[in-house]
Amino acid sequence: MDKLIRGTHAAVLTPRKPDDSIDSLTFRSLLKFLLNAGMNGFAIGGATGEFCSLSEEELREVLDVTSEIATGDTGFLVGIGAADISGTIRRSEIARKAGAKGVLLPMPYFFPYAQEDLAEFVREVAATVDLPILLYNLPQFTSGLEPATTLELIQGCSSIKGIKDSSGSLQTLRLLSQEAPEACRIIGNDGALAQALTEGIADAIISGVACVFPELLASIFEEGGSASPKWDATVTALENVLTQLNKVPTPWGLKMLAEVRGIAKATFPLPLSEGRIRVRDEMAEWYRQNCEDLLVGVPVPSQSDQKESL
Repeated sequence: MDKLIRGTHAAVLTPRKPDDSIDSLTFRSLLKFLLNAGMNGFAIGGATGEFCSLSEEELREVLDVTSEIATGDTGFLVGIGAADISGTIRRSEIARKAGAKGVLLPMPYFFPYAQEDLAEFVREVAATVDLPILLYNLPQFTSGLEPATTLELIQGCSSIKGIKDSSGSLQTLRLLSQEAPEACRIIGNDGALAQALTEGIADAIISGVACVFPELLASIFEEGGSASPKWDATVTALENVLTQLNKVPTPWGLKMLAEVRGIAKATFPLPLSEGRIRVRDEMAEWYRQNCEDLLVGVPVPSQSDQKESL
């Protein structure tokens, strides 16, 4: 059955310079690294990319780079999250002009909304946006979509092709597997991946961890939930990564690990407290002690590749 995406896709960080401008050189290097690591595609401007602080002009800037790198079979999705419908539609047009394969539609952020509000919002966007749409359930940061609402929207709007569910729950993907098997079922929460693959209810993952450890996520997805020593080892390694990431706000931990791995210099939207600096140092030491379990055959960019961008 044809689905909008399949396989392992990296949710990409948005590297910034110390002056808070987009670090396009590092972003380009990061995309090339992910391609070399075998990622099936990218998701730009999602929660990992800190879409709530990514201006429309900055989105254009990172998509200019993405469209140069993601050619051929490598497609990219674009998050079009905003606080209102007009901002969402403007971002969808930026995505369309950049050549996106589709858009990720999170619910409007900041204020809480009822299911009926979210449904009307989605229907209006679906009637306006000229790209395939994947709902983006992100209840940690926006109003959450309930399984029944998701099913109703997918069945009622032809341009909605499925959902990236970052809730950590598998209820929606189980419901779609039963009632709308043509829908694209995407795991957006790394902690839910192993169980989803075991149950056979995931067509793809869009993973923040894959931005830093693409080999690990690709290995888990390729194993597909089949019991084996390799499966057990890679799932345990992912669980250990998530334990580290959960010590700090999203996506600070990914930035810290990307820096210690040599992929991208870490910058943060807030100053780091002494406690956060201590956690960062502890995370770096944890990585040095465990990197052999995390890196499964694809080298990091060489120092010569990275020296300009870092």
